[in-house]
Amino acid sequence: MLTARTFGASALLWFASAAMAAPPINTLTGDWLGRRSDVAILGHAPVAYFTDGRPMKGSDAHTLEWSGAKWKFASAEHLALFKAHPTRYAPQYGGYCAYGVTQGNLVKIEPERWKIVDGKLYLNYDQAIQEKWLKDIKGFIKQADEKFPLLLQE
Repeated sequence: MLTARTFGASALLWFASAAMAAPPINTLTGDWLGRRSDVAILGHAPVAYFTDGRPMKGSDAHTLEWSGAKWKFASAEHLALFKAHPTRYAPQYGGYCAYGVTQGNLVKIEPERWKIVDGKLYLNYDQAIQEKWLKDIKGFIKQADEKFPLLLQE
């Protein structure tokens, strides 16, 4: 039975979550509690996906604050490339799972689940989700492009 106290607490939680906009950059820690840090994409170096063709952990020696998060880089050269063209190297949808965005969710990623499509970096939640996403990349990108701005407002 729904009591006034239960209803009041539920309404308060709903209003509090509705009033909080999602951060534009994925700083989720990857744990099941959905905690956040101040570091983007689990501390992985976004430029490395393009230059080295693989995910690499960034270094505390090469960091940059950009778009509300701390980004880490594998080298001073990677940092300089990102500084010169951040939107060229930053993952799409703020580094949230590309497939998750199509489903209306801003969720964690596994940095090892990635793909560069038309010069843009896309990250995915895990292997199973990436396999779904790979079946219709262009269609999912179109969906996510439409949904992502709305998810940031919720």
